[in-house]
Amino acid sequence: MKKKELKTAEGLEITAISSDGRGIARQEGKVIFTEFAVPGDMVNVTLHRAKKSYAEGKITALTTPSPLRQTPSCVHFTVCGGCKWQNVQYAEQLKFKQQIVEDAFRKIGKITMPGYPPVLGSASNFYYRNKLEFAFTNRKWLTNEEINSGQEFESRNGLGFHVPGSFSGVVDVAHCWLQGDPSNAIRNTVKAFALQNDYTFFNLKDQNGLLRNLLIRTTTTGELLILLSFFENDAPKIEALMSHLAEAFPQVTSLQYVINPKRNDTIYDLDSIVYKGRGYIIEKLGDYSFKIGPKSFFQTNSVQAKVLYDVTKEFADLQPTDNVYDLYTGVGSIALYLSGLCKQVVGIEQIEAAIVDAKENAALNQVGNTRFYAGDVRMVLDQAFIAENGRPDVVITDPPRAGMHEDVLHTLLELAAPKLVYVSCNVATQARDIELLSAKYEVVRTQSVDMFPHTTHIENVALLRLKTVE
Repeated sequence: MKKKELKTAEGLEITAISSDGRGIARQEGKVIFTEFAVPGDMVNVTLHRAKKSYAEGKITALTTPSPLRQTPSCVHFTVCGGCKWQNVQYAEQLKFKQQIVEDAFRKIGKITMPGYPPVLGSASNFYYRNKLEFAFTNRKWLTNEEINSGQEFESRNGLGFHVPGSFSGVVDVAHCWLQGDPSNAIRNTVKAFALQNDYTFFNLKDQNGLLRNLLIRTTTTGELLILLSFFENDAPKIEALMSHLAEAFPQVTSLQYVINPKRNDTIYDLDSIVYKGRGYIIEKLGDYSFKIGPKSFFQTNSVQAKVLYDVTKEFADLQPTDNVYDLYTGVGSIALYLSGLCKQVVGIEQIEAAIVDAKENAALNQVGNTRFYAGDVRMVLDQAFIAENGRPDVVITDPPRAGMHEDVLHTLLELAAPKLVYVSCNVATQARDIELLSAKYEVVRTQSVDMFPHTTHIENVALLRLKTVE
């Protein structure tokens, strides 16, 4: 069957950028979305998907580069998918992210603000993550250049990140710019030892191979956690690799492994084995310490997490007599961070393991004015809960990307706390929720914080006050 010839759009000017980071051009009334294009580019684009009102494509020729462009640092740029904006100057990234926030509030939330403060950028736009997870594969992803080279690849063992849009594709990472030392050295040491000693790498489709995943967690306090996930329980080979890692990285705080014979990579239902050190590391945010294990939920940019929490603290403007509800509290990091400023903080979180961590962290910091409840906010936050814990003076909510369930929003309207601080990792759902809350609340302040440079993600904090009844 003859392959369908793809159409090409030539002489396109990229005039804007979408909320998912693609360049936007227009031709003959049709919007064209183009990956890795930067506003100001003049490009030719091959269209791989065409609809009546829009099309999607890839650059085949960059005829005039935008002045906003920069050379990506990572050799895996465009393949890995982790840092889609490395080709955009960081100062311009922040401007684009601010525009994403403003557009969402205006178009989705129907919110008119007198102005938006500049995004609080990250002091470090490389090596900012405290957690990375890598996957082993015996079928590493081949780039177009490798495929067209005619080279034979006898071994395709690799260790890196899953390729976007591929079920089993993993790009073999040479150097990752997301996590600081000794992350790259650890990954490369594990891979080198495995290759030298004929360890088998995981095959996701066939479900076989010894080495499955590698998790690395670091802290601003200098502590280090390494967790290796094995598909098979080969005790001699596991011992040899763990011993090699312990010797190569004597500074490791927690060296662990887990046997995962399941068809998925999740380890939350599995027991990890501590090979060396303790079962957790300690991170500090301000005056508070947090125990982080391999399964703990925690902000992945510690430095910017403190910035985010400081904004939340400023917006909440807590008084010593305030009763605070912290919805979707996670491991209680915001609750604990604010606990010294108010009478009580009551946290709710659906993931029970996170609530266990929250209670442990409260004990670690000798905080006695927090209460934590495990359960779906939609089900837990009812009249009996309010009667037990008292009506809140301030509600802080930090929901997942999907935002809050409509039932929770209606409960908040009935609750009518004087002040609501909405922390969000998805400004589109935040704006949608605020539009419903506008029946009783008005937005008085916002502040965006960039947690993830070189990506389209942006955290946004909004302060809502109860409207005065005239």
